[in-house]
Amino acid sequence: MKTNKELGERVREYLIEKGVETPIVDYGENIEKRMTIVEENFTRIMYALGLDLRDDSLKDTPKRVAKMYLNEIFYGLNYENFPNCSKFENKMHYDEMVIERGISVNSFCEHHFVNIDGSAIIAYIPKTKVIGLSKLNRIVKFFSKRPQVQERLTEQIYHALSYILETEDIAVIIEATHHCVKSRGVEDQNCDTMTSKLGGVFREQGVRMEFFTLIKRA
Repeated sequence: MKTNKELGERVREYLIEKGVETPIVDYGENIEKRMTIVEENFTRIMYALGLDLRDDSLKDTPKRVAKMYLNEIFYGLNYENFPNCSKFENKMHYDEMVIERGISVNSFCEHHFVNIDGSAIIAYIPKTKVIGLSKLNRIVKFFSKRPQVQERLTEQIYHALSYILETEDIAVIIEATHHCVKSRGVEDQNCDTMTSKLGGVFREQGVRMEFFTLIKRA
């Protein structure tokens, strides 16, 4: 995946300005040190659970978890991994909705560190710029790859796209299952959660109705 750290840092500053950035602190540790910290502490967790780390199936689990956390499921905490989002001039002067449905959302609840999985819908009305469709997927994936609450995830996707596309005419909807509800606590197997962020003209009644009509089509 092509990345753009400079763009990522600008987006981060914009999210901070909007008050929707994830609480992130740079402790100054390099990746190798952070790997060691996660590995050592996950070893302690397994010890507290009473697992035998001498077992050949378990002995390398702390190392695997450290790599998974830092390189895979939480790589969205590092803006060096922000996707490169090529923009193009809107030469056709297209001024209707661009809608992408069924974008995969795979994240982790920041309260219990268990899965959130579902899908997103993104729509925007271009002004002077358009963006490659796959970049919408990559932005959703980037912000999903960190401990999250769904409301903030929705806001982050919206504001990142607003910054990149230079328009507020954007709509984001996420529908997801939270395993902190499904597999623990109330253990409700059937519920899901929907969040939305509509900006610009999408807040106007006519455009809003058109958008919701279009996304319901099979």
